[in-house]
Amino acid sequence: MEQQKKGVLFVISGPSGVGKGTINKRLFHEFGEQVAFSVSATTRSPREGEVNGREYFFITRQEFEKRVANNEFLEHASYAGNDYGTPRSYVLSLLERGVSVILEIDLQGALQVKARMPECVSIFILPPSFEELESRLRGRGTETPEKVAQRLAAARREMEMADTYDYQIVNDDLDAAYARLREIFMKETQRANG
Repeated sequence: MEQQKKGVLFVISGPSGVGKGTINKRLFHEFGEQVAFSVSATTRSPREGEVNGREYFFITRQEFEKRVANNEFLEHASYAGNDYGTPRSYVLSLLERGVSVILEIDLQGALQVKARMPECVSIFILPPSFEELESRLRGRGTETPEKVAQRLAAARREMEMADTYDYQIVNDDLDAAYARLREIFMKETQRANG
């Protein structure tokens, strides 16, 4: 009887504007059913076009607080007056089915997940330089100068913690950064199923 394949939990962090989403999308495109993004629970209202269970699990604040009290999240945090959390049962069910899970989360969340699931594989995506990151964020043209300054201050703090992650990938070339992520993904899923 063939042994059930095990999924691996990948925690991917990096400053805003570093290209995490772009690199992760390539992984999903290539590996399809073998990998899934974790869907977070949130207390914020759905935006137009969002579907419960696809973008987020939309729940009430009361339900969220109950789940926190019951230790049902791998990590949770508050942003802009709303709460967000990664449902433990959702992630575990995917892993048990042999699907690897990508958690694209900030440093705070990553530390919580690493404490609760130390077997996770943590990857930090770095910009080639702080100046390049600043140029990317300003070049987006989607945020006020104050918001960009806040993101840059957060990025500086996050980048100081990059060496606490299992792997660091410098995104100075998208193809090279993706090749490195793919290599890590293949190595860690093979090791888990060795």
